[in-house]
Amino acid sequence: MLYDFTLSAQREDFYNITPQVREAITKSGVTDGIAIVYCPHTTAGITINENADPDVVRDLLLGLNKAFPDRPEFRHAEGNSAAHLKASAMGSGATVIINGGKPVLGTWQSIYFCEFDPPRSRKFYVKVVKS
Repeated sequence: MLYDFTLSAQREDFYNITPQVREAITKSGVTDGIAIVYCPHTTAGITINENADPDVVRDLLLGLNKAFPDRPEFRHAEGNSAAHLKASAMGSGATVIINGGKPVLGTWQSIYFCEFDPPRSRKFYVKVVKS
């Protein structure tokens, strides 16, 4: 079962999409399997990371901006090469185990949509597969 979601990303940020993934799992009725979370954009990504301390997201964004700064020598006409680099580093998806009808996540983990080229209206997909 494939579920699609829309996200309004107004700024560069990590948007917690765990509730939407849980919703897709619940709607699917799958109790044991996997959920594949996929981002079909080249300047955004998906990751799983800590949800307890908002400074973790701030630090991740700081680190990514330092690792992939905008550079005058970039040639991409759209001017968002740094966003492409960050998205490639994050990756376009994550796979989560489903057990007992719930995603298997660590105590402090959430699933994030990572926006690097705002503002944008974005889509992401959750594919739920029964095992």
